[in-house]
Amino acid sequence: MSETATLTRSAQATEHFDVLIVGAGISGVGGAYHLTQQCPDKSFVVLEAQDSFGGTWWTHRYPGIRSDSDLHTFGYRFKPWTSAPIATAAEIRSYMGEVIEENGLAPHIRYHHKISAASWSSKTNLWTIEATRTDTGESVWFTANFLWMCQGYYRHSVGYTPQWDGMDSFKGTIVHPQTWPEDLDYKGKKVVVIGSGATAATLVPAIAADVEHVTMLQRSPTYFRTGRNAIALAEELRALHIQEEWIHEIVRKKILFEQDVFTRRSFNEPEKVKQELLGAVRAELGPDYDVETHFTPSYRPWRQRIAFVPDADLFKGIASGKASVVTDEIERFTETGIQLKSGKALEADIIVTATGFHLNVLGDIAFTIDDEPLVFADTVTFRGMMFTGVPNMAWVFGYFRASWTLRSDFVADFVCRLLKHMDEKGAHRVMPALRQEDKDMPLLPWIDPENFNPGYIMRGMHLLPKRGDKPQWQHTQDYWAEKDEFPAIDLDDGTFVYG
Repeated sequence: MSETATLTRSAQATEHFDVLIVGAGISGVGGAYHLTQQCPDKSFVVLEAQDSFGGTWWTHRYPGIRSDSDLHTFGYRFKPWTSAPIATAAEIRSYMGEVIEENGLAPHIRYHHKISAASWSSKTNLWTIEATRTDTGESVWFTANFLWMCQGYYRHSVGYTPQWDGMDSFKGTIVHPQTWPEDLDYKGKKVVVIGSGATAATLVPAIAADVEHVTMLQRSPTYFRTGRNAIALAEELRALHIQEEWIHEIVRKKILFEQDVFTRRSFNEPEKVKQELLGAVRAELGPDYDVETHFTPSYRPWRQRIAFVPDADLFKGIASGKASVVTDEIERFTETGIQLKSGKALEADIIVTATGFHLNVLGDIAFTIDDEPLVFADTVTFRGMMFTGVPNMAWVFGYFRASWTLRSDFVADFVCRLLKHMDEKGAHRVMPALRQEDKDMPLLPWIDPENFNPGYIMRGMHLLPKRGDKPQWQHTQDYWAEKDEFPAIDLDDGTFVYG
């Protein structure tokens, strides 16, 4: 921190907390709850840049916004989910609001606090956090013993939109779902949605009834799963008047078991799983639809996330004729739409770029460790949540093939256990370090592209820490292994350096 900044800060109060949580999304609210339950003696604050809680479910406002994970597992383990498994953003925020209210978390959350810098000092064993009040413009400072990064993994302010030739010539409106205008009128319009992931699969059926026509334009197909937006077991247990807490736990276990079986099958018998997925699509679209072209990816199932289509609404929209799918590449934008490389032209009044987001690993925060800028990509991850050379910090990154919240709960348990262990040892700082037996370990990219390779990870891999070839130096993505491994992490096995 510069001398001028130090003088400026000295004129203002600096608040101190034992733990500072970055972000009031699903992970941050969960972390706050776990602190109150497991470390009630710790003071903490949650800093959120937006003007309300919710993270993704507050930022995204496009029509039909919903989860692509079931809420029995995306919901918290400590609060039963009692509605349909695939939920709208409003339903998820209502659920999170209940968690905040029921557990007295609201006084701990500061909205409109955008963090710009985080500096660690080994002299004081403290993080110093600089933030700006987005509602007043004033700068505020905090110090904390421990920093808990729950800010998510993408840049909330702007989505990822590739630059195509001729975009400036298009006479209509171009929007990204992440910054959907509240006053956008799409009724009776021709709409092209570029992309084929969960966002496109949600948006297309949500607007199909109101537009003249909506076209999902994709460069290559994506796998989808279909099914009822209901869990038969949950319905049956409710009919038997079983307590919701029991239903929540039983249904979570059932879903997790079935997800694990499906994921393992996608690796062990990929062709069979592929045909099952495509068979479900054919059942909705009929034998004459070109499923081979539009819904048959070139990769095996689960190399990218598989979106769930509740009640097959995407395919029903296509079958009705109000929606269609075009598989082609963009040559250029024109005044009236998009010219494709095949020679075909798509007319459009509105073009929606559902093309993903920017990976944002540290929340656009300038990190320094003892006055040296932190190069995150030079660190090695400890189980995807702590990093070599970075003291007193944990980072939440959820599962790709299961619900994010499952892992945020594991990380919360670990952080609370680590904080209590530090107190018992009288330690003021801790960070993971490669042991002697790890020093010659090969260092690899954050994740194996052959295992999982969505665009946002591939575009941002250079920003992510390295992984080793041992489980503790990786983000393994295996819920069934980590549910046993996390509680068994030995805090005194030499991996953690205390001071």
